Amino acid sequence: MIEKTGEFRRMFLVEEQLWWYRHLHDLVMQRIQKRFGSRKGLTILDAGCGTGGLLHRLRQAGYTDSRGVDGSVEGVAFCQERGLTVDLLNLNDLSTYIPSGAPPDGFDVIICNDVFCYFRDPELNALIGELRRRLRPGGVLISNNNAYNVFKGEHDLAVGSLRRFVKADFEKLAPANGLRIQSATYWSFVLSPLILFIRQWQALQLRLGWRSAGELVSDVELPGALVNRFLYSLVGIERKLIPIAPFGSSLFLEMEAAG
Repeated sequence: MIEKTGEFRRMFLVEEQLWWYRHLHDLVMQRIQKRFGSRKGLTILDAGCGTGGLLHRLRQAGYTDSRGVDGSVEGVAFCQERGLTVDLLNLNDLSTYIPSGAPPDGFDVIICNDVFCYFRDPELNALIGELRRRLRPGGVLISNNNAYNVFKGEHDLAVGSLRRFVKADFEKLAPANGLRIQSATYWSFVLSPLILFIRQWQALQLRLGWRSAGELVSDVELPGALVNRFLYSLVGIERKLIPIAPFGSSLFLEMEAAG
């Protein structure tokens, strides 16, 4: 999990504005709406909710029964500052978690964004299996994940990420844990050449000793307003023109609880 002091504060300060988070939250909202229509009483769990930006967005959209868990004291504190229902929990201990007022037949939606990268295979299988166990029949697990090792850079080191994924990984993980992939797409396809160049340049600086791992920070930083709006618009256009992109620095999936 993210442990570096200050990373959650960086996230909290920009999460509602930064183009990347806004687009990710758009993707989540669209999948929920496509699946469940206008229902607002869905039971929703954000597992690894960080500072609560997505839960805040869900609340703004009128969803009345959402909650979260996160393993960071700092992250949970920011969630509580937003007035959200969030518990402190290491996701390795999810099997022991009994949330107050949780639906007895499971959640309609579980969201687990940019969390799986902190788990190695045995723990990851256990986590996905436990998330599946907490879904009601027909419920969905929505998950965004950092993709392709070629994009590994300072951000991964700064937040302690252990791995990156491709769709084939989930084509094994999902059925092994009672899930069916309903949709999967990479994103930031249009921006991937620029992201790739930046990440490879970062990696070269580290190999040459021009920078040290101790001074690294994540990519979570708000650019100028015009640049931020442009990037948000660009990835939005990409989503409309290329709804299932073949490549990108992130992999977004919807997985259904198999019967």
